Amino acid sequence: MSTAQNEWPLWEVFIRSKQGLEHKHCGSLHAVDAQQALQMARDVYTRRQEGVSLWVVPSAAITASDPDDKAEFFEPMGDKIYRHPTFYEIPDDIGHM
Repeated sequence: MSTAQNEWPLWEVFIRSKQGLEHKHCGSLHAVDAQQALQMARDVYTRRQEGVSLWVVPSAAITASDPDDKAEFFEPMGDKIYRHPTFYEIPDDIGHM
């Protein structure tokens, strides 16, 4: 494999902050392998010690939904009324939910 940076695989970088429980996407970078991607992500995205954990994922391994298919993926289905909270009765002693 050529070491020219524009030929290196693209990696997506996710960081977990000190206050958070989830990793959030913070950017992308090119690296030869996962170990180099981790080291570069540390150098680029945690310069101010804001993270406690990093994930690097090859961009080619990510499968994303098409924004044009939004209705199919994200809009509620009318035939599944059990998904709507109005279908259930909440006992009075529970209070506000």
